[in-house]
Amino acid sequence: MTTDLRHRGASVVAPGESTAERWARAQLFFDSKAYSDAALILAGVVAEVPEQVGPRLLLARAYYHSAQLRRAEEQLREVIERDPVEHYAHLVLGRVLERQGRAAEAVPYLRLAAAFDGDFPEV
Repeated sequence: MTTDLRHRGASVVAPGESTAERWARAQLFFDSKAYSDAALILAGVVAEVPEQVGPRLLLARAYYHSAQLRRAEEQLREVIERDPVEHYAHLVLGRVLERQGRAAEAVPYLRLAAAFDGDFPEV
Protein backbone atom coordinates (compact mmCIF):
# COMPACT_ATOMS: atom_id res chain seq x y z
CA MET A 1 0.00 0.00 0.00
CA THR A 2 1.33 3.42 -0.97
CA THR A 3 1.01 6.37 1.35
CA ASP A 4 -0.11 9.63 -0.20
CA LEU A 5 2.34 12.18 1.19
CA ARG A 6 1.74 15.87 0.62
CA HIS A 7 4.02 18.86 0.85
CA ARG A 8 2.64 22.24 -0.12
CA GLY A 9 0.22 20.50 -2.45
CA ALA A 10 2.63 18.10 -4.17
CA SER A 11 1.48 14.55 -3.87
CA VAL A 12 4.55 12.33 -3.82
CA VAL A 13 2.67 9.27 -5.06
CA ALA A 14 -0.76 9.51 -6.62
CA PRO A 15 -2.84 6.33 -6.75
CA GLY A 16 -2.11 4.38 -9.93
CA GLU A 17 0.61 6.79 -11.08
CA SER A 18 3.53 5.20 -12.92
CA THR A 19 7.19 6.08 -12.46
CA ALA A 20 7.14 7.83 -15.84
CA GLU A 21 4.13 9.91 -14.80
CA ARG A 22 5.82 10.91 -11.52
CA TRP A 23 8.98 11.82 -13.49
CA ALA A 24 6.89 14.03 -15.80
CA ARG A 25 5.08 15.62 -12.85
CA ALA A 26 8.39 16.30 -11.09
CA GLN A 27 9.66 18.03 -14.22
CA LEU A 28 6.57 20.26 -14.18
CA PHE A 29 7.22 21.21 -10.55
CA PHE A 30 10.87 21.87 -11.37
CA ASP A 31 9.98 23.99 -14.40
CA SER A 32 7.59 26.04 -12.24
CA LYS A 33 10.41 26.58 -9.71
CA ALA A 34 8.74 24.46 -7.02
CA TYR A 35 12.10 22.82 -6.34
CA SER A 36 11.33 21.31 -2.94
CA ASP A 37 8.17 19.71 -4.31
CA ALA A 38 10.06 18.39 -7.32
CA ALA A 39 12.73 16.95 -5.00
CA LEU A 40 10.15 15.07 -2.94
CA ILE A 41 8.76 13.40 -6.04
CA LEU A 42 12.17 12.80 -7.62
CA ALA A 43 13.57 11.13 -4.49
CA GLY A 44 10.96 8.41 -4.96
CA VAL A 45 11.68 8.12 -8.68
CA VAL A 46 15.42 7.80 -8.01
CA ALA A 47 14.77 5.14 -5.36
CA GLU A 48 12.71 3.20 -7.89
CA VAL A 49 15.14 3.53 -10.83
CA PRO A 50 18.56 4.21 -9.25
CA GLU A 51 20.45 3.23 -12.39
CA GLN A 52 18.98 6.11 -14.42
CA VAL A 53 21.09 9.27 -14.40
CA GLY A 54 18.43 11.72 -15.67
CA PRO A 55 16.12 11.67 -12.64
CA ARG A 56 19.10 11.73 -10.26
CA LEU A 57 20.59 14.76 -12.02
CA LEU A 58 17.28 16.61 -11.88
CA LEU A 59 16.99 15.66 -8.19
CA ALA A 60 20.43 17.13 -7.56
CA ARG A 61 19.44 20.32 -9.38
CA ALA A 62 16.21 20.55 -7.35
CA TYR A 63 18.23 20.16 -4.16
CA TYR A 64 20.68 22.83 -5.38
CA HIS A 65 17.94 25.32 -6.17
CA SER A 66 16.22 24.68 -2.83
CA ALA A 67 19.55 25.19 -0.97
CA GLN A 68 19.82 21.56 0.13
CA LEU A 69 23.47 21.59 -0.81
CA ARG A 70 24.69 18.48 0.99
CA ARG A 71 21.95 16.41 -0.62
CA ALA A 72 22.76 17.95 -4.00
CA GLU A 73 26.42 17.07 -3.53
CA GLU A 74 25.60 13.45 -2.67
CA GLN A 75 23.42 13.03 -5.76
CA LEU A 76 25.93 14.73 -8.06
CA ARG A 77 28.77 12.53 -6.85
CA GLU A 78 26.57 9.51 -7.58
CA VAL A 79 25.80 10.83 -11.08
CA ILE A 80 29.51 11.33 -11.77
CA GLU A 81 30.29 7.84 -10.47
CA ARG A 82 27.68 6.36 -12.83
CA ASP A 83 28.48 8.64 -15.79
CA PRO A 84 31.95 10.23 -15.45
CA VAL A 85 31.55 12.31 -18.62
CA GLU A 86 28.25 13.94 -17.61
CA HIS A 87 29.63 17.47 -17.96
CA TYR A 88 26.63 19.21 -16.40
CA ALA A 89 27.01 17.16 -13.19
CA HIS A 90 30.61 18.36 -12.92
CA LEU A 91 29.51 21.96 -13.42
CA VAL A 92 26.73 21.82 -10.84
CA LEU A 93 28.94 19.98 -8.34
CA GLY A 94 31.50 22.75 -8.73
CA ARG A 95 28.80 25.34 -8.06
CA VAL A 96 27.52 23.39 -5.04
CA LEU A 97 31.00 23.27 -3.57
CA GLU A 98 31.46 26.99 -4.21
CA ARG A 99 28.17 27.78 -2.45
CA GLN A 100 29.40 25.76 0.53
CA GLY A 101 32.58 27.86 0.68
CA ARG A 102 34.72 25.04 -0.70
CA ALA A 103 36.13 26.88 -3.72
CA ALA A 104 39.40 24.94 -3.86
CA GLU A 105 37.46 21.65 -4.06
CA ALA A 106 35.26 23.13 -6.79
CA VAL A 107 38.09 23.99 -9.19
CA PRO A 108 38.73 20.50 -10.67
CA TYR A 109 35.01 19.93 -11.30
CA LEU A 110 34.59 23.30 -12.96
CA ARG A 111 37.68 22.71 -15.12
CA LEU A 112 36.41 19.29 -16.18
CA ALA A 113 33.00 20.73 -17.02
CA ALA A 114 34.65 23.39 -19.17
CA ALA A 115 36.84 20.79 -20.88
CA PHE A 116 33.87 18.50 -21.59
CA ASP A 117 32.08 21.50 -23.04
CA GLY A 118 35.07 22.31 -25.27
CA ASP A 119 35.80 25.57 -23.47
CA PHE A 120 39.57 25.61 -23.19
CA PRO A 121 41.31 28.72 -21.88
CA GLU A 122 43.67 30.33 -24.37
CA VAL A 123 47.34 30.03 -23.48
